[in-house]
This record gives sequence, structure tokens and C-alpha cells, in this order.
Amino acid sequence: MGQGSGAPVVEIPDKEYFKIGEVARLVGVEPYVLRFWESEFRREIQPERSRTNQRVYRRRDVETFRKIKALRYDEKLQVRGARRRLRVESGEEPSPGLSRVADVMREGLEDLLRIVDEDEAGK
Repeated sequence: MGQGSGAPVVEIPDKEYFKIGEVARLVGVEPYVLRFWESEFRREIQPERSRTNQRVYRRRDVETFRKIKALRYDEKLQVRGARRRLRVESGEEPSPGLSRVADVMREGLEDLLRIVDEDEAGK
């Protein structure tokens, strides 16, 4: 299976659980890659175990693996950057760009309050 995401996207079947081999085929990576990503993205990927102790994934896990693949292979992000991007997209972490905007707004509001305070003190 190729590592890049140039391969055609396979539609995710409408079912509840998927075994690791099927997920690997749907995502377009080898099962060992999924196991590695599972260890690195513990908050995002949490497979259940079948009665025979095999990993079983839900549809959202398959979708998350696809996002991870795109972040890693298309956007060339390291694991840390991909993890952060997923957390920003899920709302768990503020966007770095938004925090910079918030800092600028906070500084502007503080300046405005100083001006108002000085104006009030001068009356």
C-alpha cells in the first residue's frame, strides 16, 4: 500500500465496527502505521477490543486516521503538529492564530482602558 494520499479515496462502508486490516485498506496505509498512530494519538483514537481481543475501530476512528494521514503526508506535519492540529479542529485547543489575535485585542482594550482612565482622572 502506498504512503502518499494520491490513491483514490475508498468510501467507508456503512457499518459499526472495522478490523485493523480493513481500516488499513480504507486509509491506504499498512496496519503497523495505524498501530503507531494509535499510540501517538491516544486521545483521538481509542479502539475497542473484540471478544477475541482484536482491535475494532468505529467510523469516527477511520475518519480520524484519514485526517492524520492527510496531515502527515500531504501537509508534511510531524506527529506533534498533527496532534495539535486535530486538537485545534476539535476545539480542545485554541488556534495559535486566534490566540495571537486575542493577544492583540487584549492589548488594544488595555490601551483603551488606560486612555479612558487618564481622561477620567484629568476631569
